[in-house]
Amino acid sequence: MSDFVAYVDGGSLGNPGSSGIGVVIDGSAAGPIRIARWIGRQDNNVAEYVALLEALQCAKQLKARALHVFSDSEVVVRQMSGEYSCRSPRLYSLNWICRKIAGSLAFSISHVSRENNREANRLATSAARGGAGRGKSSLSQIASS
Repeated sequence: MSDFVAYVDGGSLGNPGSSGIGVVIDGSAAGPIRIARWIGRQDNNVAEYVALLEALQCAKQLKARALHVFSDSEVVVRQMSGEYSCRSPRLYSLNWICRKIAGSLAFSISHVSRENNREANRLATSAARGGAGRGKSSLSQIASS
């Protein structure tokens, strides 16, 4: 079991609009894991939560002991740390699922400036642009290296 660090970002072209997530996970014996995935037409906050969920699911799949996440979304960071309550119906279930998975790990989350989250941001933007014009969400679009 390992400790992992993830940088996550989600974004949309328009709000809502074509959306993508970007995740960079360090700590794997195989090297950094990079994920870029188009998630359909969503708003920015949903995309940010889906990026967090992707990192949590990946950490669980890799049998991580601990996961520390860096995100440039103050909403996600403050809701996940309990500073803000989640009252939005569209975010509540994502928040609940993320909390449930995070509870099975030594989990922490911190806010990071956009400048310090460039790679995850680049992956999310690329995924959103690549999905622009598609009619349906394709949740199987994963690129990792």
